[in-house]
Amino acid sequence: MDLRTGFAAVLESLAPGLPLDDARWQALAPLLRLQRLATGEAVLLQGQQPQAFYAVVQGEIEARFSGLDGQVSVLETMRPPRLFGLAGFVCRQPSRYEAVALRPSVLIAIGPAAYTRLMDELPGFARALMQEFAGRFAGTLGLLAASRHATAAERLLLGLQQLDQERGEPLPGEPGWRRLRVSQAELAALANVSRQTVNEWLGQQAREGRLRQAYRCILWRPPAPGAGAAAPFTGS
Repeated sequence: MDLRTGFAAVLESLAPGLPLDDARWQALAPLLRLQRLATGEAVLLQGQQPQAFYAVVQGEIEARFSGLDGQVSVLETMRPPRLFGLAGFVCRQPSRYEAVALRPSVLIAIGPAAYTRLMDELPGFARALMQEFAGRFAGTLGLLAASRHATAAERLLLGLQQLDQERGEPLPGEPGWRRLRVSQAELAALANVSRQTVNEWLGQQAREGRLRQAYRCILWRPPAPGAGAAAPFTGS
């Protein structure tokens, strides 16, 4: 994975067609840094102010939060081409989570000079970045509202739909089905339910033919808009 190929994939995920021509790349490349992480190595530390934000271009990064009681909660598992760390970096505030490599990974570090050049000189980048994080914020607000008014099944379905929008991919040879790489711990944290509830709900959905569980992923058929949370579910 070379720097330009990795960064081009990140831009393509934000907004296809952003004009990263040779002249712009030659000015930007010295300001970016390719960073390799071994399994278990951290790139963000909870409580420290980020000096850059990052794009995952290879591997898998886990965002997790440690409470005062020492309990660790998984917030998200991030795979290419995912951006993270922008809020703390832009607001100049300590990170609220740590980011740790689950396997050997490659990141692109985007520091102050690169951020300024991208925002000021790459047409369409600022608008694409705003759209990306507005979408994440809207998803978070939806889950917050659901945590107060929705059942566990509705929150789990909403969480799956949000994750599917971010990282889901079509399942070859099976029209209407999608592959979504997600752990039960991540889904539990997102929907604010227990791991046991996630396991029970996934089992029910599998029995009803709405999804299949595979190694480190879920194969599922998203419901039509307005279909709701399907069959009634009573979980822990």
